[in-house]
Amino acid sequence: MSTPTPPTSPWPGRARTTGRWAVRIALALGGALVAVLLFARVSAPLGPFDATLSFHPASGGAELAVPPLGSLAVDAYDGPLRLDVSLESVDQERARALATDPVRLAGVVDRVTENLQSAVVRLIWVTVLVALAGAALTSWAVLRGRREPLIALGITTAVLAGTGAVGAATWRPEALSQPTYTGLLVNANSLIGSAEDIVARFDAYRASLEDLVANVGTLYATLSALPTPTGAVDSVALLHISDIHLNPAGFDLVRQVAEKFDVDAILDTGDLTDWGSEPENRLITSVGDLDVPYVYIRGNHDSATTAAILAQQPNVTVLDDSAVTVAGIDVVGAPDPRFTPDKSTGDDDAGADVLQTSGEELAEFVGTLPQTPAIALVHDPKQAAPLDGIVPLVLAGHTHEREVEALEDGTLLMVQGSTGGAGLRGLEGEYPEPLTCTVLYVDPETGTLQAYDEITLGGLGATEVTVQRVLMTSEDPGTDTGADGAEVEPGPAGAPVPPASPPD
Repeated sequence: MSTPTPPTSPWPGRARTTGRWAVRIALALGGALVAVLLFARVSAPLGPFDATLSFHPASGGAELAVPPLGSLAVDAYDGPLRLDVSLESVDQERARALATDPVRLAGVVDRVTENLQSAVVRLIWVTVLVALAGAALTSWAVLRGRREPLIALGITTAVLAGTGAVGAATWRPEALSQPTYTGLLVNANSLIGSAEDIVARFDAYRASLEDLVANVGTLYATLSALPTPTGAVDSVALLHISDIHLNPAGFDLVRQVAEKFDVDAILDTGDLTDWGSEPENRLITSVGDLDVPYVYIRGNHDSATTAAILAQQPNVTVLDDSAVTVAGIDVVGAPDPRFTPDKSTGDDDAGADVLQTSGEELAEFVGTLPQTPAIALVHDPKQAAPLDGIVPLVLAGHTHEREVEALEDGTLLMVQGSTGGAGLRGLEGEYPEPLTCTVLYVDPETGTLQAYDEITLGGLGATEVTVQRVLMTSEDPGTDTGADGAEVEPGPAGAPVPPASPPD
């Protein structure tokens, strides 16, 4: 009598099959990626520039490198590959032709667009072919099977098709007009271009591209004859700062941004000092050396003496439930009703009712004015709630965290980080806090916010700066991404489509 044979488990065979396919996929994708990084690049002329284009692993988007001036990044699409464009050099003949021929300059946008489209198409084909070749060769070299290159080609083709589909489905052309600049502050204004042209032409992509070509061409070739694009619509540039906490690097940042961005006025939402003491007050008179109007409200770290000293400076206006017209824009402001420089007492967190009352009193004052002001200044964001629906824009500070949000009744609340990196308090954490400020561009006729540049400098006054431009739109408020990568609300749905910007 024979013994029955026990049934054989299918799992070992399935595990071997799964493992073999995992190896195939890893080899195909690894070979494709290495081949793309090593060989998938093309060179092409872009206007007066000679450029190199390539793809690199990243979370989508595109980055334009302009060594040694910095780089511009745009969140134009999603996917596993980022388009990198590097301007290697300037062709002197082409740059000279642009400088001396207005007809050529007028058509530079069309030519650069055509050149860029042609170069990207060539890069895509080169990337596809190189990726397929790399995947097939790697699979054949390691697995040595006649079918393995064909399997690798199939896997890579599927991945490439998926990548292309994701990029096409998430394509955001409007992101091209909202670049993030990284580099030295001195070059920021030149590279991010002029958004005033967008105001004049209502064509964000073409205007930004023309500005970039003209500005960088000027910087590289030193061509004084190359005209800077100008717009028919002017804008008022206002620099919002807050919470300097007596940091000399913060004062220096304010001075540089005011000069480089040619601002018309500075709006300070308080905490200029740390303790409001007599030794500190001797240093704040440097505000009077700034060659622009300076509007200030007292923060909870600023004493009444601090406010009085600032009021004596020739360019400073101290608001205390009062109003001022600066650069043609009506501004109101109220100080923080508390004076709590010592955080250990807990008084700083116990004044919600006092802050609410302060905001209500400012709202009542606005009701007595002949026309609604464009901007209200408060120190603590908790003062802003009573102003919702009363004024279109409220600026605040105090939290040392940059935030932009639309309140329930349509008022836009913009909370500044710390322009002084929170002073010496910023050293208490593992990393020093960054220095932040924002340049606001408003319509001189209506006072409506059109665009803003979020400027972030590394802690302790590092030399590298990030500038994130955000344009206000009425069609799709949605959410925008700030300079630190966080989502921010771009404002009430009544904001205008055209943006504004500093002159180049």
